[in-house]
Amino acid sequence: MQEVAMPQILVIGYGNPLRGDDGLGWTVAAELFRQNRSPGLEILPCHQLTPELVSIIREAETVVFIDCAHEGTPGELGCVEVQPGPSQPTFTHDLTPSKLLALTCELFGVCPKAYLLSICGSSFGPGETFSEAVTQGLADLRIKLHQLIDQQLGCAGARR
Repeated sequence: MQEVAMPQILVIGYGNPLRGDDGLGWTVAAELFRQNRSPGLEILPCHQLTPELVSIIREAETVVFIDCAHEGTPGELGCVEVQPGPSQPTFTHDLTPSKLLALTCELFGVCPKAYLLSICGSSFGPGETFSEAVTQGLADLRIKLHQLIDQQLGCAGARR
């Protein structure tokens, strides 16, 4: 019987691609999905974080969330490690990476390492194009994303 490989890294890019900068996470994840050739990498572009994602998150060793930040200096790149946060009941549009991790821990007893990559946006109105600030930060975000993936795949390979 052949063993099925579970993803070592799960990338979840979320946001609305029809709302300017808000589509950053979805767009970057969709691009990476089309380019992906690694069996250790699963990519999910989605419009928002939902509780159903915990069944996929529990299988990963590392999760990288990609989103456009609403607060901060437009164009600023952020990369933070995500820790599980309070998981009290909430509406799905209020679900954060930290709450999603907490829910995964609570329901399945596992909590993968997680990061949030973001660029602070400035234009969230109707439209399919990014602001100048987000456009200028895209190359750096892609570089950081690939560094995280390479680092985590290397670490996961060393643990096996």
